[in-house]
Amino acid sequence: MNQGFGEVLVEVTRAGVVESEHKGHFVLLNKDGSVAASAGEIDSVIFPRSTVKIMQASAMVRHGLKLSPEQLAMAQSSHSGSQAHFDVVQSILKGAGLDESYLRNAKDRPLGTAEKEAWGDKEPTRLAHNCSGKHSAMLATCVINGWDLETYLDPAHPLQVAIRHEMQELSGRPLEIVTADGCGAPLFGMTTHSLATAIHRVTVSSDPVHQEVISAARSYPVMVAGVGRTTTVAMQRVPGLYMKDGIEAVEVFSMADGRTCAFKIADGGLRPFAVLNKAVFSSWGVDAGIDIAPIMGGSQVVGEVRTTLHL
Repeated sequence: MNQGFGEVLVEVTRAGVVESEHKGHFVLLNKDGSVAASAGEIDSVIFPRSTVKIMQASAMVRHGLKLSPEQLAMAQSSHSGSQAHFDVVQSILKGAGLDESYLRNAKDRPLGTAEKEAWGDKEPTRLAHNCSGKHSAMLATCVINGWDLETYLDPAHPLQVAIRHEMQELSGRPLEIVTADGCGAPLFGMTTHSLATAIHRVTVSSDPVHQEVISAARSYPVMVAGVGRTTTVAMQRVPGLYMKDGIEAVEVFSMADGRTCAFKIADGGLRPFAVLNKAVFSSWGVDAGIDIAPIMGGSQVVGEVRTTLHL
């Protein structure tokens, strides 16, 4: 279980004084999967949220799911909710002979800022939820295998048993804590270290399933997140990069050679992401085009957001 809130990973300064701190758990893996750097309690349980979608998609492909690369990127997406995203989700459902009425995920409005503004005051829908791509793929997998569609979110359902097995194989640890994610799908507790290990193993795997899934994400980064979002922009900019974020401030990313990073910010806030991402990419000699906003006092720069890590 959780042992604490981790170590201070990021500081916010004003006039040279530390005004705020962000604690968390952080791990950086070498090409061979060994730990290059860490902070916090990397072997304490966290909820990895949407960072595990690549593993869920791998389990589905392993059990017969056949999608185009664009659709497969959507299957592991936390999409912004553009019309392009909706079209791909609906194409997955249509390919399985289904429609939106079969989705059992939570209802929501679009995740992206521009997309939410365009949505206006319309009611939330299951299609608009950022996890609808994953759920449409789950349903398609059930159709292929003749599994019950109504109960596909039950942890004991054959689909979820298969996903749990895939995640355990990749992380190398049993998944003993199960709850529900915000979308309604089963959510398993993992450690920051085991999460990083799983992403590393997918990245360097010679398994055609893993390579098909990660290649789809790299090829269609707009489907994985959305126009202008860091996940999408970084993958567009850096060849071979895989990146995925999760709500409550979880992040994973890996280079094609196996170098991998995973972190969880204890307070659930996103402010530390840019500085941590930039620090890791810089240590790898990679320019991912990530900018860090300064701390302003009126029109003057009076402070900074900085990492305490030495990478």
